[in-house]
Amino acid sequence: MSIDVEKTKSLSFEAALKELESIVERLSAGDAQLDELLKLYEEGVAYLNHCQSRLGEAEAKIKMLSAGIASPTPTEDNNG
Repeated sequence: MSIDVEKTKSLSFEAALKELESIVERLSAGDAQLDELLKLYEEGVAYLNHCQSRLGEAEAKIKMLSAGIASPTPTEDNNG
């Protein structure tokens, strides 16, 4: 049950979050052996990092777009 980093990177935010939620449920169940718990935790960290990265990208894009709205570049001279 090792994590495929390339597969994780190709997932959408929503798909990675769903996988992370599934892992949290399995960890919370408390019926797994130690080795499986460690593997699940490792996978969870990978999905969490991916989600945080995607959120960071989205935040940066929103800031960039918001900056364009806040200070539009004039394209015409409207002096009357």
